[in-house]
Amino acid sequence: MTTFDFLSGRRPATLAARAMIATSHPLATSAGLAVLTEGGNAVDAAIAASAVQAVVDPLMTGIGGDCFVLYAPRGGVVRALNGSGRAPAAATVEALQAAGLTSEIPQTSPHAVTVPGAVSAWCRLHADLGSLPLVRLFQDAIGYARDGYPVTPRVARDWAEAASLIGADPDAAAVFLPDARAPAAGARHAQPLLADRLAEIATHGAASFYQGPTAASMVAHLRGLGGLHTTDDFAEATEGAEWVTPISAGYRGFDIHQCPPNGQGLAALLILKIIEGFDMAALSPADRLHVQAEATKLAYHHRDALLGDPEHCRDLTETLLSDRTIQALRARIDMARALPPALWDEPEHKDTIYLCVVDAQGNAVSFINSIFHGFGSGRLDPATGVLFQSRGASFRLVPGHPNAIGPRKRPMHTIIPGMVTQGGRIVMPFGVMGGQYQAAGHAAFLSAVIDRGLDLQQAMDEPRVFATDGILQVEPTLPDDICADLAGRGHKIKRLTGPMGGAQAIRVDAATGMLEGGSDSRKDGMALGF
Repeated sequence: MTTFDFLSGRRPATLAARAMIATSHPLATSAGLAVLTEGGNAVDAAIAASAVQAVVDPLMTGIGGDCFVLYAPRGGVVRALNGSGRAPAAATVEALQAAGLTSEIPQTSPHAVTVPGAVSAWCRLHADLGSLPLVRLFQDAIGYARDGYPVTPRVARDWAEAASLIGADPDAAAVFLPDARAPAAGARHAQPLLADRLAEIATHGAASFYQGPTAASMVAHLRGLGGLHTTDDFAEATEGAEWVTPISAGYRGFDIHQCPPNGQGLAALLILKIIEGFDMAALSPADRLHVQAEATKLAYHHRDALLGDPEHCRDLTETLLSDRTIQALRARIDMARALPPALWDEPEHKDTIYLCVVDAQGNAVSFINSIFHGFGSGRLDPATGVLFQSRGASFRLVPGHPNAIGPRKRPMHTIIPGMVTQGGRIVMPFGVMGGQYQAAGHAAFLSAVIDRGLDLQQAMDEPRVFATDGILQVEPTLPDDICADLAGRGHKIKRLTGPMGGAQAIRVDAATGMLEGGSDSRKDGMALGF
């Protein structure tokens, strides 16, 4: 419960009776809310908000990125939309090795740029489920891109930190470093070429992006950087977004839904099933964080070894979520000490926006859009104004690996929308941003809400930890005594200098239908409704 102690600085959860949207940027929230008040549905509001955020939060998202969606109609079956892009047809491990890449694909390499999937996803979602014209839904985004928008404080902070990346590409620097520096909070920034692209998509659909002059320009620019992209690669992506069946797992009487691989939602479910065997509500804070860290290490170890394009990791969900696997992994957690992770049967083998909406009809959307790293690849086509993502950096250069780069393959994705239901009833669309942290963040957030009864804002505002690469990253707000306890168990503690990730969620009260929304205090956004 919020005490309204002025020293805490903590915001309360938002309540509304009919409809609500929660995003990580105030202009995106206001755009989506306006659509809802005009009678638009949850899909309409999500598209409008995402389009705005593609303009006003260019570090995190854009039309040069990818998208995943979970859609839950009131009383219906949850559906998943995979809007992630594919590698060029000419992309192979051998081709990249011949180009001099041997261990990994650098963020700024043209080979890190997969064909963007977001525009295909937005247009597919709108065609199948939208109600208002796309021209209306892009209205605010086009206006902000053409006439300018105020840079918010958190965006300004992250922008300044990424200035060196942007400065390395003259075309990107011309757009994102006006006056040779990152805009300060409150400065006005515009992207008129992006306004043109959005206007084209609103009028002519996805084909205007993936075919014709815009696609030809993007391909020419990427090939000029050494990329393997062709106009055929882009043309095939026009209708590349596809509806797929979500994966799910039970957690203490609730059903947790995720998009299937190539997303890492499976890792979130794996963490939840492992920690379900512990009384998380009764554990001390240090014990609870230790369990979460150990479960995270196990889940991510499996993710990195086994997960990739769905065509290359069939039956993985059923295998990893089986009782046999979960019991074996859970038994490896030692409460007294941190252990290295291991695969259950020992085989040998970053930046995002999230938003969610519940409309007046009771439909829910969980929506995530990303260019991966901050400012993606840092590469921008000067003729179209499109900033390209860096999702191909997730590919492996290991022949035979499920996530090895290959022709038209989708890479493993960190971005994952979430949805909670119970008995077929929508309980909560939710999501946690933060690159690799997202699966761990899903599990920690849900455990805080379900196991300990925290309200959404309380659960989001708790100090975060993340076990990755042999280190336990902890936010600055985690108390010293808990850090000392975890270090005593063998965790290598690294205190971060800033916040980790962000989150949004909307919970539907089963008895009253009242909506409770939360938007992470680490970001600029908010949850609003009516």
